Formats: sequence, C-alpha cells, structure tokens
Amino acid sequence: MSTTLGADAPGDVGLDAGAADVADALDRALLAIATVVDGSTAAVRRREVGHVLSVDEGVARVSGLPGARSEELLRFPGERYGLVHDLTRSYLGVVLLDASGTIEAGAEVTRTGRVMDTPVGDELLGRVVDPTGRPLDGGGALHEAERRPIERPAPSIMDRAPVEVPLQTGLTVIDALFPIGRGQRELILGDRQTGKSTIAVDAIVNQNAGDVVGVYCAIGQRNAAVARVVDELRRRGALAHTIVVVASGEDPAGLQFTAPYAATTMAEFLMESGRDVLIVYDDLTRHARAYRELSLLLRRPPGREAFPGDIFYVHSRLLERATHLRDGLGGGSLTALPILETESQDVAAFIPTNLISITDGQLYLSPELFRQGQLPAVDVGTSVSRVGGKAQLPAYRAVAGEMRLAYAQFEEIERFARYGARLERHMQEQLDRGRRVREILKQPPGRPLRVRDQLAVMIALAGGVFAEVEVDQVATVAGQVAAQVTDGLDQLFRRLEHGESLTDDQRRAVVAAAREVVAGHGVDETAAGR
Repeated sequence: MSTTLGADAPGDVGLDAGAADVADALDRALLAIATVVDGSTAAVRRREVGHVLSVDEGVARVSGLPGARSEELLRFPGERYGLVHDLTRSYLGVVLLDASGTIEAGAEVTRTGRVMDTPVGDELLGRVVDPTGRPLDGGGALHEAERRPIERPAPSIMDRAPVEVPLQTGLTVIDALFPIGRGQRELILGDRQTGKSTIAVDAIVNQNAGDVVGVYCAIGQRNAAVARVVDELRRRGALAHTIVVVASGEDPAGLQFTAPYAATTMAEFLMESGRDVLIVYDDLTRHARAYRELSLLLRRPPGREAFPGDIFYVHSRLLERATHLRDGLGGGSLTALPILETESQDVAAFIPTNLISITDGQLYLSPELFRQGQLPAVDVGTSVSRVGGKAQLPAYRAVAGEMRLAYAQFEEIERFARYGARLERHMQEQLDRGRRVREILKQPPGRPLRVRDQLAVMIALAGGVFAEVEVDQVATVAGQVAAQVTDGLDQLFRRLEHGESLTDDQRRAVVAAAREVVAGHGVDETAAGR
C-alpha cells in the first residue's frame, strides 16, 4: 500500500538548482549570529523541515530538505527514522528503519544531522540487539559510552598484517583440510537445511576457552530460528562472549539491509582495541533480497537476474572490513564467516559468484552428503581455503596433506566402483582407507574437538592404525584414541599446540600409543561383533 502527495515533477516540488548552496550559505550566516541571553551566548540555527511525498512498503519519498546528506538519518512522526538513500533533484529516496504504517503523505520530516550509527563497547557482550542498538532480550537499556557510524571505510593495505594465526573451529574437516586464519573471509554456502548455521555456531562456541569474541548477525531469519541460536549459545556458555544482532524477516527491509554493517561496526571496535573477533552473517542471500526490494521500490534499474548492478559493491564494502591489523594498530583481527543459501546446488548463480570472488575461500555443503549422514556435509572437492593454510599449525600441515590426497583419490575410485568394476588390490586398499578417512571426518553437531584430539586421530590415521578396524567402528575407536593418547602424551601435544613442528620421533610415539588403544579396545570389540 502506498500514499502519494502531489506530483514528482521537478517543477512542482523538490530542490531548485543550487538550493543546497543557498541553504549552506544561510546556515553559515545564521550560525554567525549570536544573542546574549542571561549572560550566555546562544547560536541561532535554522531547522529544516520536509514533507513526505509518498510512502511505499519500506521506502518513502521526501521533499524540502535541501541540506540532507547521503546516509543521513531523518526523523518521521512518532519517533520513526529513515535513512537517506537516493539524492535526486525532485525528492529524497528514504529507506525506512521502522514500520511505515502510521506515516502518511504530507507528514513532516526533520533532519537529525547525523548518519546512521550504532552503539559499540563491551556492554554489548551477552546482549541481543537490533542494528540501531535497541535491546531485544529484555535485559534493560544500554548505557553505551560511544556510538559509531555503521558505514566505515575498510582498513587500508598499509594498515593490514598477514594472516598468520589459525582460528580453530573444532571441526576436523575444516581445521585440517580447509583451515581458517584470523582475519580471513571464508564463505559458507549450500542449499537449505544442510547445516550452514550449525557450522558457524559451532565455530563461535569453540572459542569459549580462547580469546576470540563472537558476533552473530541474523538477517531476515524467522524469530523462532534466531531464538534457537541464542538459546544454543546460552546453553553452551558462549553467549557471554558473543554479541547477537538481529533484523528478523518481520522487520522492515531497511533494517535488514543495515544489520550486517551495524554488526561489523560493533566488531570493528573490539578489533581496534586489540582483540580477535569472529563475525557470522546469517545470511547474505536474504540481505541481497532486501537490497533488491528497496532498490526496486526506489525505482533503481535492475541488472542481471533483477539485482541492481551495485550489489557487488554492497557486499564487497562489507566484507573488505574483515582483516588482521598490524601491530602498530593493536594487532586485532576480524574474521568473517558469511553464509549464503544456494538453490538446487547452483553455485554459479549471480550472488554466489559475486561472494566467491570477494571472499578468501568457500566451504560448500552438499545436500547429498547431508542426506547420507556425512556431517558436517562439507564437499571436499568443491571447498577451498586460499589463506588459512599459511596460518595452520605445523603439526596439521604434516598430516593434513596426506589425508586430503587420500580422500580425493578415494572419491574418484568410489565413483568408478559404483559401476561394479573389479578393482586391483592397491585400488581396493585406497578405497578402504578412504572410507576410514570419511568416518574420521564425521562429527556430530555441537561436539567440537580440541586441537590435540584432532591431531592424535590424524597422526594415528596416517600411521595406518585404523586399517584393521571395521569401518562402522572407526568413529568409536577414534574417540578412544583421542581421549587416551592425549592424556598419556600431554607434554608432547602441548608443544604441538604451541606451534612446534611434528618430528618423526613424536609421530612414532603417537602411533605406538594409538596402536595400544586399538589393540586393547577397538579390534577386540570389532571381532566380538562379527
């Protein structure tokens, strides 16, 4: 539903040519006038008042504010706000941040004189807020000490440092095969219901014992889905070091559009104070749809697949803010995990290809693997990390390459074996080994593994410890190996966790200890079940 006042023609309403210059000159003249009142000097200011020309679902057209700036907040009746998005000769295109139900054509609009901003600071930790900083968790008002604009320039090249420190997610398939470094941007994409949000939440929870702060930004999600995520973070002890920013599917499209920028500003404040931050955007598909909706209502020309041509810039200026700052600026980092929903596994669609070209790698979640129970459903052949390998712990690099090669060979042989072809002995051995690697990479949701647990199992796997274990028992035996070997070789794994390279003697010690565990538990149990 929309309401309209008058015509949109430049001759009827709007800004005359040079009106902005006249307004600025008038401002300067009035500000120069001072009146002494009760011994104090008060400056006389001109108050600009505009009027609503028309209102559509989520946007408004306003006239009569010649001094308004792009991205400035405007105040509508009822303490409702809008964001100046389009500047034309005849009107201002305004994105509404509140419901437009009570705003009518002819209503007065005033300038606030400031761009849209959001609160920042440690007080936000453990809270659920909307992009403007309004609490949504019933925890009382925020008493923030500082507010910052949601749109800020990305750090310059000279302000950035190399990505050298790993961000452990607790998921073996990611930490071993597609590692993520602090300051990296790693895209998570896949069809609906393939576990994308679960991976992101597990990554936040895995930082409980570390020094990484989490920011979870929900864009266009159902309120029930957001409530489940918040409850999961609270139940697993992660909410205390996490900020949750929510613009649900029931909120105006303008609030959904500004949500990731506001969340990034909150995260940047922590990064600039020298801390490491992990931010999750869930998800940017809905963000792109919100931007398309606003653009079409504002009559911007659509481009490929009906998205405006600047959708690439919309996402690039957001994700370019993720980085690792140099030591002179505190050495903090901002790691981004944007989530994207594909349709029918089409990773070559417009928005997926845009984001793949912006980010430093992608984790593709396959619906076929999900249906087969391979969780996390990360497709090893399609996923890639272009940066994290340089930040991976040396002990991972010593064994992860062998695991990746074995798994890639296994997938090729498995596809070939489906046609009933007879395999040579060495190919059958590769097939058997690959099935065990796949079992090792399986991990139930909500159960992140420590670095030492992952290393113990991978070293044992590379040493052929699981060769005699039945495939359906590999996961159980691997859990026993992780628990017992790490306890027995605590000092060894402490050194590996702190970045020491894996030596041949250490490798032999881990393999020997793992063989004892398998001999005493796994193989006996397997034989009893035959």
